[in-house]
Order: sequence, then structure tokens, then C-alpha cells
Amino acid sequence: MFLKHRLNHDLIEVLNMAELWDPFATSVMGRYHAGEEMQDPESFEKVDLVFLSNEPLPQCWIDPHYRDREVLAKEFVAALK
Repeated sequence: MFLKHRLNHDLIEVLNMAELWDPFATSVMGRYHAGEEMQDPESFEKVDLVFLSNEPLPQCWIDPHYRDREVLAKEFVAALK
């Protein structure tokens, strides 16, 4: 899968998709997809990556606690009943 680096707009080829959608992983292994030669793999912070359309990555891929407020709200409502 290709993503774009938010700061320099270069294409990044993600090498390990499991790291990408794991919310506990803060970085992914990838390589710049530029130039004539294959670039060496390196680690990229997920917060610095966006889709090619400039949309951010889904929160469920970045934040392991993205549903905490929703769960707490449901527990609170259930406790009131």
C-alpha cells in the first residue's frame, strides 16, 4: 500500500500492513518510492502519514483508546437505569 508523507509529500510504500492497522504500533516499516533505485526500508511514524488523497489515517489505526469515551458513556447510561 502506498501512503504519502505529510511533511514532504513523498510516496511511502508500506512494507508491513499489520503494523499499519495495529493501533498499538506507533510506526510502520516502509520505504520512499522515489528515484530509480529501490530505497532502503526505514521506520515512519504513523501520525506523519496520510492517504494519497490527503485524508488522515483512521483513528482506529492510530489511537488504541479511540472508543474509550463511547464505552464509558454506555456504562454510565447503563448505571443510571
